[in-house]
Amino acid sequence: YNVGYTIGSEIRKLGFNLDFAPVADVNTNPNNPIIGSRAFSSDPETAAVMAEACVKGFQDAGVISCLKHFPGHGDTDADSHTGYVSIGKSLEELTQVELVPFLKGIDAGVPVIMAGHIACPGITEDELPASLSPVLIDSLLRQQLGYTGVIVTDAMDMSAIADRYTAGEAAVLALQAGCDMVLIPA
Repeated sequence: YNVGYTIGSEIRKLGFNLDFAPVADVNTNPNNPIIGSRAFSSDPETAAVMAEACVKGFQDAGVISCLKHFPGHGDTDADSHTGYVSIGKSLEELTQVELVPFLKGIDAGVPVIMAGHIACPGITEDELPASLSPVLIDSLLRQQLGYTGVIVTDAMDMSAIADRYTAGEAAVLALQAGCDMVLIPA
């Protein structure tokens, strides 16, 4: 709570009303090159409680917060900034770990969720990153999990997207998937 409130209070003084934080990833893969200490915990329940408290701190400071990187970047062994990333988990496996902080955030009314560039071929049966996947954004996040807030993509200039799609293709796919905002389009 104090982290969200302190950061929120400081950036609010500078005129900002939105922070693309906190990370809601559960850091379960010791070979993960990007999440590490950005995550609150390797335990899903602890990560969920901490992310929820951080969101509440931001809200009390008058700043909109954003849980990221849906559906979870903590068990990956690659960095979506530098290339394609996928996790081979089933929906049941995701629900037991990666989705726990997002579910807690949805229940708490988190205003924004960021879709990561993480493919889940075990669920979608394709290689589309979550940010471009109607299965993960519309079917899972909106319909199954009941999220009604804003969905923003992670930065579209990251290699997980830029190496595989043109800027126009990626933007259209993101909107078709159900994202409301496209972050850093070319």
